[in-house]
Amino acid sequence: MPEPKGITPSQTVGPFFKYGLTPDGKYAWNDAFSHNLITPDASGERIRIEGRVFDGDGAVVPDAMLEIWQADAQGRFADPKDSRALPNAAFRGFGRCGTDDSGAYAFDTVKPGQVPDADGKPQAPHILLAIFARGMLLHLYTRIYFDGEPGNAADPVLALVPADRRGTLIASRSQSNGGTVYRFDIRLQGDSETVFFDV
Repeated sequence: MPEPKGITPSQTVGPFFKYGLTPDGKYAWNDAFSHNLITPDASGERIRIEGRVFDGDGAVVPDAMLEIWQADAQGRFADPKDSRALPNAAFRGFGRCGTDDSGAYAFDTVKPGQVPDADGKPQAPHILLAIFARGMLLHLYTRIYFDGEPGNAADPVLALVPADRRGTLIASRSQSNGGTVYRFDIRLQGDSETVFFDV
């Protein structure tokens, strides 16, 4: 058997995933996850998170995929490891969405409650976000915090971020006819790059 002639090149994480992993009605088998996380039994404030994804040159990314994972309004995760969770609740706290031609995305969900960190200290309400996009060898992780939330000042994770960069993790709040909307744009590189976490 001949010896290999070098290292096999890495595969980027996209954009193939968008076509098979985002729910848009075109692929009946993949609609298990949606951008709408709200279930009939979900309590708490209904919100919409919307924004756009930009690359390092400021151009929109029309074929990114975003995944969110969050606690419910009482700060409970739909996970067997969270003993506070309600196993019979339909709210799963997981959603997936692709960007459109203008780089836009949107999630309909409930505003999460505070969750404890590993030491039991309360964290400010936040949503975990994973970004998959073309040209990236690994997906990126970040958090979405909420503008005007009192717990932001004492959040242990947000405190790790330099003060001048924290704004890239905070979604701005506005009102629309449909209710509360939080705007969260994602910049993969360049000026005002979103803070990403090494997880």
